[in-house]
Amino acid sequence: MTRLNPLTTPRHQLRAEKSARNKEAALAAFLGKKAEIDEMLARLSSLSEEHFNSHPDEINWGHVGTLEHYASLLKRITDSAFNEGEHAE
Repeated sequence: MTRLNPLTTPRHQLRAEKSARNKEAALAAFLGKKAEIDEMLARLSSLSEEHFNSHPDEINWGHVGTLEHYASLLKRITDSAFNEGEHAE
């Protein structure tokens, strides 16, 4: 009696094809999210270069509060990305 090689059965091939499609979909989704982040970072960088659309003669504590809020949100992101702060191991 001959035994089937489990690595060459149609069932195994279907699983392998499904796994390959899943990896491709995950990669496409990852690259899409990366592109979104890159676009947001570019926009933030441009806004920062323009001093967040503020003129030095018009700066008040409200502007400072707004930047403090932005900085706190970015700190949460960088802490998570770099395993720092509350995300430190």
